[in-house]
Amino acid sequence: MDQLLIPPILGVLGLVVAFVIYLVISRYPAGEGLVEEIAKEIHTGAMVFMRREYSILFIFVAIITVLLFIGFKSWHTPVAFIVGAICSAFAGYVGMFSATKANVRTTVAASTKGSAAALSVAFYGGSIMGLTVASMGLLGLGGLYLLFGADPAHAEAIHGFGMGASSVALFSRVGGGIYTKSADVGADLVGKVEAGIPEDDPRNPGVIADNVGDNVGDVAGMGSDIFESYCGSMIATIAIASTMSLATVAVLGGDKGQLMFAPLALASVGLLCSIAGILIVKSMSSKAPDMALRVGTIGATVIFMAVAYFVLSSMGIDINVWLCVISGAVGGITIGLVTEYYTGGKPVQKIAKDGETGPATVMIAGLATGMESVVIPVLCIAAIIFISAFLLPEGAGVYGVGIGAVGMLATVGITMAIDAYGPVADNAGGIAEMGGLGEETRAITDGLDEVGNTTAAIGKGFAIGAAGLAALAIIGAYIETVSHNIEGFTLAINNPKVLMGMFLGGIFPFLVSAITMRAVGDAAFDMIKEIRRQFKEIPGLLEGKAKPDTAKCVDIATRAALRRMILPGVLAVASPVVVGFALGAEALGGMLGGALVCCVLMALMMANAGGAWDNAKKFVEKGNFGGKGSAVHAAAVVGDTVGDPFKDTSGPAMNILINVMAIVSLVIAPLLG
Repeated sequence: MDQLLIPPILGVLGLVVAFVIYLVISRYPAGEGLVEEIAKEIHTGAMVFMRREYSILFIFVAIITVLLFIGFKSWHTPVAFIVGAICSAFAGYVGMFSATKANVRTTVAASTKGSAAALSVAFYGGSIMGLTVASMGLLGLGGLYLLFGADPAHAEAIHGFGMGASSVALFSRVGGGIYTKSADVGADLVGKVEAGIPEDDPRNPGVIADNVGDNVGDVAGMGSDIFESYCGSMIATIAIASTMSLATVAVLGGDKGQLMFAPLALASVGLLCSIAGILIVKSMSSKAPDMALRVGTIGATVIFMAVAYFVLSSMGIDINVWLCVISGAVGGITIGLVTEYYTGGKPVQKIAKDGETGPATVMIAGLATGMESVVIPVLCIAAIIFISAFLLPEGAGVYGVGIGAVGMLATVGITMAIDAYGPVADNAGGIAEMGGLGEETRAITDGLDEVGNTTAAIGKGFAIGAAGLAALAIIGAYIETVSHNIEGFTLAINNPKVLMGMFLGGIFPFLVSAITMRAVGDAAFDMIKEIRRQFKEIPGLLEGKAKPDTAKCVDIATRAALRRMILPGVLAVASPVVVGFALGAEALGGMLGGALVCCVLMALMMANAGGAWDNAKKFVEKGNFGGKGSAVHAAAVVGDTVGDPFKDTSGPAMNILINVMAIVSLVIAPLLG
């Protein structure tokens, strides 16, 4: 069999496995009565948002496609762009559809069959997202590579696939993040603080919108986020290999075609290792949930490390390339564990204790935790870069960074599965509370949700590290591509254009963060007014004798998200084009460097600070430092409220912002000469 057929074939296999898992989930009971009604509201709200979001995305994709046809005067890049957008959108849609079917089944399983069955259903719901992301990447990118990726005349066209994936990811992540946090902040501030009712209380008009938001932000949005880094790392590594000198190729293995195909080969075996990891989690479902998920994730990575050696050896590629893969995989695990510590360890307890002196000290402690949490992950990224430069010959170091990013992301099937498990478990708890299923059921779903908070935090840390490495590899590919078109092109720091570009690049992370934070604040303001109105004007609502108008809150969050996601998307796509053609390739390269550093640092700080504030609030709610309703709890809620858009809106937007800017620059690089 031609090796080029393997990635798309395995992509189809992965989709088949995902469909089989969906059929397994469908066999679990979906509840009845109030539980079924609540689940239907969440599912319908999520699907309505996705359809409206994708209708706007369709217009955006159509405009960009026309511009690509005009710019390249060829069908290859525009078609690759469309395929990338479709694959990303499909992965997000399928993942969220499945998650909103799995949530209620997790609740019912917790109520009727116990913790092990509930864990299985919730994890299966996340697994569909993970497998679909990995499979669509292999099917789409592998299919395009089979068609024309290996042809030097059209190889650059596959960059369009990454641009399509990144564009959809930015809108999905930003739109979903604005939606989920405007609903969450509004529901919490009025429900918990003002009305004094529990989280997910059915009397609160904002709780359905909050549960919908968990899916559109943390399932569909996160899936698109990881998808574009996954594909971007492969595209960048292929592009770097295609521009290598014959001398460098000879040292690494002697076959440029094999070096170009290596990322797809590694991702292919990574999918199989992810399926193995899913089976490991299933076999351990009777154990503690955190242990089962941890063993499955690390087990899949260890299996991948071993298999990767034999894959690269069989292709005649130097063993040092395999060591670069190992550095990326180990770096991903390390970043995840560091994130787990800062969002679930002693720093969280310190933030909770600081609530004894009020919300101001909670804010100070959370910000300090977020800032400190940046250190080790950035050192990991620096170590991966150093190892690649040390192991590989001069001129191939960036290839090592790219292949390290591929190593970090190859087992994305299991990594994304444990991340998407979080919102499924969270929704299950909400449905149990709103459906009045009792303390025993809620205890099981709360246990799953607690683990889900940790897995979500690990997933965010992993996504940031992966996005940083992928963006760095794409920037390296941009430099190599421009160097082939502009003789003597370099990015020297003493070049005024490069310096100017670096400062321009540093603007965008702050500007996009400001836009998204303000969007959440404004939308939450509208949500709070509506919830207050309903509590005031609907007779008997607070007493539980009347039903809230949840559809109104869903509509407020939807309209705010769709309206506010457009500007960040346009900024990310348009800025490289404007700077590249107006100021030149040097300024654009500097801009990418400045944006990369600022995006990674801000993303880590915001994600970890937000996660720490969130878990500090939950630590208090368990009965520590006075428990629910105490002054410490009120202070912790303030921290969590600020942290919500940090960790779920602005922070994640940084991952995609730098990748969108980088991939757009790579796409237009041939036009800059």
